[in-house]
Amino acid sequence: MKVTVELDCTPEEARKLMGLPDVGKLNETYVKELSKFLQGASSVEQLQNFTKIITPMGEAGIKMFSSFLGGAMGTGSNGGKSSSSSKKKD
Repeated sequence: MKVTVELDCTPEEARKLMGLPDVGKLNETYVKELSKFLQGASSVEQLQNFTKIITPMGEAGIKMFSSFLGGAMGTGSNGGKSSSSSKKKD
């Protein structure tokens, strides 16, 4: 049986429905500080160092977060299917 439910709501309403916190002010502060830094950055090396500071675990953290989102959406590298077999040997 397949059941489809369609919700017509704004992102704000969806956030509240799922019980997620409102991070609007945090995001505004983050963007403001990032903009200040980017205006003062004069080299690619400064930008790379800043990226390492603001991203937890650096590039590995970004890849982990990306794979988490892909898995949650069912669009991971293996299509959301487990690669291991669950067969029992007698």
